[in-house]
Amino acid sequence: MDTRKPDQNLSEVSAEDRAQAETSDGKLVAVTAERDQLLAEKADLMDRLLRGQAEFANARNRYDRERSNYLQFAAMDMVRDILPVVDDFERALKVETPDREYAKGVELIYQRLYDTLKKMGLEPIDTVGKRFDPNQHEAVQREHTEEAEDQTILEELQRGYNFKGKLLRPAWVKVAVKP
Repeated sequence: MDTRKPDQNLSEVSAEDRAQAETSDGKLVAVTAERDQLLAEKADLMDRLLRGQAEFANARNRYDRERSNYLQFAAMDMVRDILPVVDDFERALKVETPDREYAKGVELIYQRLYDTLKKMGLEPIDTVGKRFDPNQHEAVQREHTEEAEDQTILEELQRGYNFKGKLLRPAWVKVAVKP
């Protein structure tokens, strides 16, 4: 802001006016520098806030994932412990009994148990007639035969299962081998 009177020449500006102008410019520079510093601090604080929020979201997601995996594997262990009971039911159903009502009751209990395990994620491994896969099957017997292709599964000795896509128990099988 020019404090000169309209009839004053530039050379006639007093030292006091020049000092006042320099002081105004100095204040303006100081205020501008302070504003720039505050803007930089604000940007730094916003960056730290966003990073903190992202870290919190990542930690929450990691916790949820670990909790889900824990629950899944806890269920997997429980199902693994129940599989011998399922095997016993399957063996019991193969035995002939004169009491048809008793056999039907055992079959209904087995079916209800098996359906519940399937809802939890139990999946039987398909074996007979398939090619032997050491990741899914365990060869308990080998039979030399010309009637089947080499490494074909001839018989299932114990059913294998996956649980939610992961191998729970390999199937025990009899495998054809070319003589």
